[in-house]
Amino acid sequence: MTIEHHDLHHEFPDMSEKIREMKMTDRHFARLFEEYHDVDREVRKIEEDVTPAADETLDALRMKRVHLKDDLYSMLKA
Repeated sequence: MTIEHHDLHHEFPDMSEKIREMKMTDRHFARLFEEYHDVDREVRKIEEDVTPAADETLDALRMKRVHLKDDLYSMLKA
């Protein structure tokens, strides 16, 4: 099974420069960015069978990742 990459630069390639800029100038964005990537790493570990977890745990982490991505995207578009 191929695991899809969900890092923000991959998700929003046209916004890579804006992402870099905001990580450097906006502490709230930088904190959410790190949280997003921490959650994404956890999801990938579970999906790759590195870390065992219940389906409910994986679903909750995926939903958290989606909400963080939505918040980050809103900040990028503002």
